[in-house]
Amino acid sequence: MNILDKIIADKRKEVDLKKSIIPKSQLEQSVLFDRTGNSLAKALRNSTTGIIAEHKRRSPSKDTINQNTNVGLVARDYQNAGVSGMSVLTDIKYFGGSLEDLLLARASVMMPLLRKEFIINEYQILEAKAFGADAILLIAAVLTKAEIKTFSEFAKSLGLEVLLEVHNQEELRKSVMPSLDMLGVNNRNLKTFEVSLETSKSLSIQIPDDFVKVSESGISSIEAIRDLKQYGYQGFLIGENFMKTDNPGKSALEFIKKLN
Repeated sequence: MNILDKIIADKRKEVDLKKSIIPKSQLEQSVLFDRTGNSLAKALRNSTTGIIAEHKRRSPSKDTINQNTNVGLVARDYQNAGVSGMSVLTDIKYFGGSLEDLLLARASVMMPLLRKEFIINEYQILEAKAFGADAILLIAAVLTKAEIKTFSEFAKSLGLEVLLEVHNQEELRKSVMPSLDMLGVNNRNLKTFEVSLETSKSLSIQIPDDFVKVSESGISSIEAIRDLKQYGYQGFLIGENFMKTDNPGKSALEFIKKLN
């Protein structure tokens, strides 16, 4: 069993437990549930940098990245730095995140927030809405075509945007559908954790222009972004590069100044 299979197996148990404790009706009564979201796709299209800055404490590939952050402060600093949006990891066991991180980020900023999670159930999409997300991540590697359709359409019905993540041509082929807003290419192989920007480059021509193209993982230089922009990418998800420093917001600000 590879790490992705382990994460999904644990996620199913976690979601079943949550559903037994907090009913859907309680999520739907959240004060944030009727909130009108901010468009991440629009922010990326209108941005000169397209950076989605991530809040990530640790990961299975790097273990501890930064355990000493205040997510609200990081969110404000990211917003002041001029990022297009923020990705908030909410997985507890493998990434050290939580839904409370999403809630604190929402309380701190107006910019679009992406709930980054291993979504395998509609219940998690309700959670995303209830805790203040503007967009959700769906991972093609762990979902069937029917699930991608069902989950993305459900998200849209709640006013959430959808970023669909692929790793190869096979995943992309099953994923293109009108209920998506953004198509992301993860440059990290989720089974081996090897990273190559060539993944984004090779798949770019196969992504229809209707979708905002987002490149994820392994982006740590100005040159990489300038290079990927030539392939039609408008969004760039950056996590470790900022989070591994003592001041993620300051790192993002310096990066964006150089990029501009």
